[in-house]
Amino acid sequence: MNGTTALPASHKPTIVLVHGAFADSSSWNGVIEDLRQAGHRVLAPANPLRGLASDAAYLASVVKSVEGPVVLAGHSYGGAVISQAAAGEPKIKALVYIAAFIPEKGESALELSNKFPGSTLGSALNAVPFPLADGHTGTDLYINPDKFHDQFAADVPQTVTALMAATQRPIAASALEEGATDAAWHTVPSWSLVATADNNIPPASQRFMSERANAETVELDASHAVSVSHPHEVARFIQRAAESNH
Repeated sequence: MNGTTALPASHKPTIVLVHGAFADSSSWNGVIEDLRQAGHRVLAPANPLRGLASDAAYLASVVKSVEGPVVLAGHSYGGAVISQAAAGEPKIKALVYIAAFIPEKGESALELSNKFPGSTLGSALNAVPFPLADGHTGTDLYINPDKFHDQFAADVPQTVTALMAATQRPIAASALEEGATDAAWHTVPSWSLVATADNNIPPASQRFMSERANAETVELDASHAVSVSHPHEVARFIQRAAESNH
């Protein structure tokens, strides 16, 4: 058994999967199936995508409701959310970043996306105003459905990406501009999967963030939607992180 002892499901950490912008929890479906078959309890809550601080606070409340140890895995903007939500929470045993942002305190997703050339996301976005509770107006960002396949998930069949485009969750532009106030990767063991054909977050940026976080890193020739196009590889990577803490 490669020097490890299999633990009963009751002793395995719960894996909480956090989606990013322009996706929803169903983007983890293939990953969830594999992790459940491996004996893990899995949760994939809806990420509000309204603001980094509020999204992280929401995720932290979900984590507090889970009994026992937790492994957090975040895709894209979800990486920034797990980094902040895990701060000061002792039950978090590992952070897993899947083609994700790994911000330092004060850094925003937008800043990190623009740190290296290669992202073509800006020209693919549609901006839509929406009312805020205080009476002001915010801006939601969607990927133009006609550009969704090539921009977000070029290695996913178009029959699938047509559905993904129709059901995409928008993100408030202000959330991408909001700086992180915590960076739990300084104290929590971290893992990072770099998608080398990513058109949203430049691979160079993913490598920079992964190295800075001293994350256990692998690279995969995949689009930004790597959890959809390569669910088995993503699940195995998350499982490795989960099992490394036993």
